[in-house]
Amino acid sequence: MINILHHFHLRVSAFTFFCLLFLSPCQSFAPLYLSSAKSAELHKIEPFPPRNHDIFQLSAVSDDNSENISAFCKGTNNFWKKLVISPVRNYVEVRPAGTADKDIFSKLIAPPEVPGLPRPVWFTILGSVPTALGWYGYYKFSVEEELFQHELQTTGKVSGCGGYGTLFPFVYGIIVGFPLSLLHVPGGETIVNTAALWILLGQVNLYRRVNEIVQEGGGESPLHEWWALLPPPLDVVVGLRQVHFLSEYWRTMRGEPYIKDVVAEEWFPFISAPRFTLKEFARTPSMWFWFSKDWKDFHFDFLKD
Repeated sequence: MINILHHFHLRVSAFTFFCLLFLSPCQSFAPLYLSSAKSAELHKIEPFPPRNHDIFQLSAVSDDNSENISAFCKGTNNFWKKLVISPVRNYVEVRPAGTADKDIFSKLIAPPEVPGLPRPVWFTILGSVPTALGWYGYYKFSVEEELFQHELQTTGKVSGCGGYGTLFPFVYGIIVGFPLSLLHVPGGETIVNTAALWILLGQVNLYRRVNEIVQEGGGESPLHEWWALLPPPLDVVVGLRQVHFLSEYWRTMRGEPYIKDVVAEEWFPFISAPRFTLKEFARTPSMWFWFSKDWKDFHFDFLKD
């Protein structure tokens, strides 16, 4: 039987290694970002229209099922929210867009906003690596809660369990299950694996929801949801793409200026590339790294779609 927690640990390790590849460049890039933000030409962007009940559909499910799913997600979010102490709940209460200050540190510690805060790939790495992925947990909570509240405000129905319902079952599962597992108490490993499975399925659902909102904005679905189940580094590939496309969606909705994300658009072009297949990714080295942009495609029969 596959150990789900082991798979999750591999994903975290791969993400950490990938981030360390350009920690220093990201830190040096931050001042460049701030200076370019001042001089960037503002693009006139029309925010995407609010979603309505006519276009809000869960993939291949009836309206009755979407109501049931929404009720389950709301109940799950509310249940786990009650288990969080009041000071934390008050701090992470969702704010209106534009509440956070503009400097990098303020955005790193900012509570969730609706529409959500744009968090580019370089910004996410800058917060995740120095904190040993601790900040990434806050990122996960924030984007889930922002999508939850956005759906709630625009349609009245939700298709995810929000920050509380997605992250805290995993957190409490590890807190309870891991010591029991170390002590070889029956059920400990099951609790840990169940917690890891919950967060993994939540990630698949997050990719589905990002695809949905991008489509509603007139774009093509950028993500393959099932790639979340692949071993590293392929699951990290789709994870970084989710960060980029969700950030761009929120930026557009908020009418904020376009500022090039060098990490996603220059150093690792696959992050911002249009949707591609695994075989296409394998045979197209020009989308891998900045130094492989001029490499020619591989022409092997087994890499043809």
